[in-house]
Amino acid sequence: MAKTMGSAASSFLGPIAGALEGGRPKLTAERLARRAKQRRQIQSMIGSCFVLDAVVLLIYAHVGTTSVSVATGYALAGLTLVAVYVLLSELGFHERFRDHYLVAAQSAVNMVNLLVFAYLAPEVGILFLCNLFVVFGFGALRTSARQTSIIWTVMVLGLAALFLWTDKPIGMPTGTMIDRFATMLVFALTIGRCMFLGIFSSSMQQSLYQSGVKLKEAYRRIEELAELDDLTGAFNRRCIMRMLEEEITRCARNGSSCAIALIDLDHFKRINDLYGHPIGDEALRTFAISMFANIRSIDRFGRYGGEEFLLVLPDLSQDDATRALERLRAIIADLDWSAFSPGMQVTISAGVATLRQNETSDTLLARADRALYAAKARGRNRIAGA
Repeated sequence: MAKTMGSAASSFLGPIAGALEGGRPKLTAERLARRAKQRRQIQSMIGSCFVLDAVVLLIYAHVGTTSVSVATGYALAGLTLVAVYVLLSELGFHERFRDHYLVAAQSAVNMVNLLVFAYLAPEVGILFLCNLFVVFGFGALRTSARQTSIIWTVMVLGLAALFLWTDKPIGMPTGTMIDRFATMLVFALTIGRCMFLGIFSSSMQQSLYQSGVKLKEAYRRIEELAELDDLTGAFNRRCIMRMLEEEITRCARNGSSCAIALIDLDHFKRINDLYGHPIGDEALRTFAISMFANIRSIDRFGRYGGEEFLLVLPDLSQDDATRALERLRAIIADLDWSAFSPGMQVTISAGVATLRQNETSDTLLARADRALYAAKARGRNRIAGA
């Protein structure tokens, strides 16, 4: 039952979840059919409430407190409202409105119905007035503050008309034991319905919370994907450049050191030409995975462009950075690249530069780039410093 209620609550707060997702959910035939089914379920519960109340009215009628016509009239009026609502729902009328449950309109109509019967049968008015709490609570679950104010105003005006503009004595029958039993049922049913609304409200809050968690996770995933290179999983150029700027700012503030390395896969075009682009893509992925496995957690590694990568090395001097790149170069050269294709070999060259005082990212990258070209000019598969 809890699972069913949670599902119903999730659907009942549809506009809230849709707003969280950035707009109204796209309507499909399946979604429209599910909405119609949910509206039928809600109306079946409302119809059951009318029937239960009619039974209580028949108990009152049994001892002459009210007439059988009041019980049958109330049941017929309520079930007619339910039937009209369901008919409009099946015809698709509800889908014209943002709130496809029409909670505000339904609540107002039911309140008027209750107040009319309180006027027509004041001797059992307690039943109708108690049900006002249930109707108002149901409406408040989904209506906006403005709609809730309108419904409350309708209720207050109706109560004012009933109590101030008429002299109808609103009864709470307790004359006989059967009267007292029926009145007890009125309160028991009212409290039970209010408890149900409370549980339903809790399910709505839980569903809303879960929707928020899912939305945060979706946003986090979107941000993560926006920062990563699709092929290698390394940070993309925009992201790694932002990280470099942040590191330069940190160094300027703290006076700490920072080194960078521009890394290039040697003769990568030849790899693509000889072994094909799918093998070349696998080589890039394997290189990136190997780098991630062998750099520090504070290092930042991103794809600078093509087969060229940028490694940001916080708190490392020129010598320490060069030794770190020599170790990485040896690791890449020692991998069994022939597993991709016989005779295949992949090596890297890198240019290392250390941040100078008041230096910008452009000049730092330019020095690392010159060092990279120097490494290539010396025969590749080597590290050069700027």
